[in-house]
Amino acid sequence: MKRQRSLHLQSVGVKLFVILFGTILLLSSVLGVTSYYAAKGIITNEVAAASSQSIVQAADKLDFLFVEYEALSRQFAVDQALKADLEAVNDPGIGTVAKVAAEARIRSKLDAVKGSDERLMGIRLVSRSLAEVESYKTSGVTGIRTDEGILARIKQIDEAKGNPVWFPVRPKGFFDTYSEASLTMGRLLRNMQNPQAEYYMLIEIKRDALKGTLSNLKIGQGGELRILNAAGNVVYAADDALLEQSSFIKPAVAEPQPDEEADRSFMADDEAGTEQLAVYQPLTTGGWTLLGYAPVSDFTKSADRLLYITLLVVLAAALIALLIGYVLVRLIGKPLGKLARLMEEGEQGNLQVRTNFKGRDEIGRLGHSFNRMMEQISRLAGQSGASATEVLATSEQLVHASGTIADHARELASATGEIAQGAASLAAEADSSNHDVEQMGDKMQEVDGINRVMDAAAEKVIAVSEQGAELMKTLVAQSESTVQMMRLIEANSAKLQESTHLIRNILAPMIAMNKQTNILALNASIEAVRAGAAGRGFIVIADEIRALAGQSSQSIASVSQITEEIGRNIEDTVKVVGEAAPLFSEQIGSVRESSQIFAAVRKEMEDFIEYLGQSSAAVSELTIFQARLGESMGSVRSVVQQTSASTEEVAAMSSRQLTVSGELVTLSRQLEELAESLKQSLVSFHGQAEHPGADKPEQLQ
Repeated sequence: MKRQRSLHLQSVGVKLFVILFGTILLLSSVLGVTSYYAAKGIITNEVAAASSQSIVQAADKLDFLFVEYEALSRQFAVDQALKADLEAVNDPGIGTVAKVAAEARIRSKLDAVKGSDERLMGIRLVSRSLAEVESYKTSGVTGIRTDEGILARIKQIDEAKGNPVWFPVRPKGFFDTYSEASLTMGRLLRNMQNPQAEYYMLIEIKRDALKGTLSNLKIGQGGELRILNAAGNVVYAADDALLEQSSFIKPAVAEPQPDEEADRSFMADDEAGTEQLAVYQPLTTGGWTLLGYAPVSDFTKSADRLLYITLLVVLAAALIALLIGYVLVRLIGKPLGKLARLMEEGEQGNLQVRTNFKGRDEIGRLGHSFNRMMEQISRLAGQSGASATEVLATSEQLVHASGTIADHARELASATGEIAQGAASLAAEADSSNHDVEQMGDKMQEVDGINRVMDAAAEKVIAVSEQGAELMKTLVAQSESTVQMMRLIEANSAKLQESTHLIRNILAPMIAMNKQTNILALNASIEAVRAGAAGRGFIVIADEIRALAGQSSQSIASVSQITEEIGRNIEDTVKVVGEAAPLFSEQIGSVRESSQIFAAVRKEMEDFIEYLGQSSAAVSELTIFQARLGESMGSVRSVVQQTSASTEEVAAMSSRQLTVSGELVTLSRQLEELAESLKQSLVSFHGQAEHPGADKPEQLQ
């Protein structure tokens, strides 16, 4: 039961029905939902465009209202009469009557402006000192306060330097003293010639004036209007609690200039998460922005009807899809199901199943083809049965022959394997002997090489010994020459000592002569002094002689000193030469002994070279014998390798023959099994072509 249900759910008719049904429902749903969102978008865009136009017009009205009061403040700033009155009331030398008259004119002018405009709550001229008695205001206006917030707003007017400053709507006015909200514009009335006569002009406008200006603007049914400053705080709203609070809906981009054409609508969510359509327009005065917003649901209520229409269309499409699906199941699914059941019966072995489709479409052609296919399968099954019997008999004979071949091949492979093992052992022994011979040859070559190296080294030693002997002879000759030179130096030194004694003997009389010359010069000077003026010339001569005697003494002293140094150096030289002479004698004896040693070494190396020649000759003879032995072992090795290769080829061929014989036996058995299996499988089919008494074919409409 479960299998039938599974087949029913997997039938082609059911799949076609599901595909068609799902496609129609999906297309209908997508079309309806797409139409709904398209209509919603169109309505939203149209409403946004219309609201943008309306808010632009309302912003123009507000700009006109603000410009009007800025122009009024400018008139007060350039009014010369008012300027003169303000200077007069601040003049200390003015009389009381004139001051009272000036103050009366100022208040009268303020009251006249207020009386002509019902939108004004009051006009003030506040003194720079913020003193109540020095300020002026229209009738019915409360006094002045100096709270911290008020001082901060006054400071903004000061920083504007005569330009108008707009303050947000406050629930109790600029000074927080009114009972209703008001919008304030402040301006400093400057006086460059008399700074004491400068006043803050405050024009306080009723909030109802803004409400009246914006009364014709309405966005949606639950929409609101707000005026925001540059920081996004509420400047004007219907609810006083929102004043000076941050607006939860505000433009997310930098504000364009009012004369630029741009899309000034956007979507935003309020504090409750409701989607809002917002439009805005920057004002040319005050740096403020007029913002209006309303729930999107206020504009898309009419588009919600498309959802109900879409639901009805989907239901109608579902009914149509059910009807079309039923027709497809009857025309395609049911015949295919019957044909599938007949093929399952044929799979189980009933070859007599037939269809009886009368149509000429694809289903009918498929039924006729099925009938012809079953007839051909019946004939093929009968022929296969006869062929299976013949194949079975042949496979039995083939198995017997393959077994005999396999036995012979196994015996041949065994004998060939034993021969191959013997040849392999002989080849291994030959390889081992050949290896030993090669190693022996290598060792003899090494010995021969060592002998040659030693022979060359001995020849080098002989050559070095000869060079050393020659050098020793040269060194002996040079040492003897050095001894002779030392003797000559000793003889010359003795002669120099004698010359030094002679120089000393010559210098002694010269020293005595210098002393006598000094004495004579001194005596001459004394006599010249005694002679007076006549002996002045002798004094000069005596001084010159004394000077020459002094110079001679110095020269003799220098020569004597040099002579002494020469004598000492000569004595030192004689001493050194006397000490070096025995050393040179010993050196000559050592050199002669070294020369004799070199001669002995040369004799020993000549004997060593003779022995090396005899060893090299013996090694050469061994090398010849080793080469002959290697050639013999190589011949044996080649014969063994050829025998082993031939034996291995025979063994490989025997192994392959044994393998082929085994495979042939296996294939023969498999063929026997397949023939038996084919015979058994054909038994499961009934209604074959050679059975004329088969049942009548099943007829299906």
